[in-house]
Amino acid sequence: MPVLFIGHGSPLNAIEDNLWSRGFRALGRELPRPQAVLCVSAHWWTEGSFVTGEAAPRTIHDFGGFPRQLHELSYPAPGSPGLARRVVALLADRTDPPITGREDWGLDHGAWSVLCHLFPDADIPVVQLSLDGRLGPREHLKLGRALRPLRDEGVLLLGSGNVTHNLRDAFGRGAGATAPDWAREFDEQAAAAIRVGDTERLVAAWPGGPHARLAHPHPDHWFPLLYAAGAAESGDRVSFPLDGFDLGSLSMRSVLWSATRAN
Repeated sequence: MPVLFIGHGSPLNAIEDNLWSRGFRALGRELPRPQAVLCVSAHWWTEGSFVTGEAAPRTIHDFGGFPRQLHELSYPAPGSPGLARRVVALLADRTDPPITGREDWGLDHGAWSVLCHLFPDADIPVVQLSLDGRLGPREHLKLGRALRPLRDEGVLLLGSGNVTHNLRDAFGRGAGATAPDWAREFDEQAAAAIRVGDTERLVAAWPGGPHARLAHPHPDHWFPLLYAAGAAESGDRVSFPLDGFDLGSLSMRSVLWSATRAN
């Protein structure tokens, strides 16, 4: 299976017909059908590592102030307790305390706002892996690397965040604004590192890289990219199905790593 990182942007992309939602749907038509999806979303930030173990995860509306239509949207994909146990087995000796399953989360909008376009029938099992806020960039990359075997087991590894994510700046600019130099430079540097598989540059990009604190006042939307980059392999073909900016400084870049080796 390939590895995918999606710049998910606004929750409204789940219900609006716009450049981003159309791009998500087009990408979904090109993806091979997975046995299951393991999603690392920017919106499950925890102390410790957890994985969803529900057989029927609920749709979490983890936002406020949006239209009723969005709050009423449901993405009733099944869970996969079996995949959750597999993730625990792969990561148990790499997390402290050991990763455990939880049944009090579900699917947050970092997952369902893009999955509703990628797989609109909601018939593919989805499991979420949390982001342990105590860990640094290199530790998150290593966890992504440990998940590589899932690709050969029919699991699509999906990171959902944004390459740049400074909402205070974005809301101040508004729709149709031109991307500032710092956002373009951070996005372009990340893309350049991804093209050549330079994970060291990605690890170094936050918090100490150029424009790091402007691009990410908080790293929650950056770390999912590190999981995806960690799960990628040196022989993968890299493409960018979507790029560009929303609200001026919010990078909507998506990255697809496609396996080229024979099974």
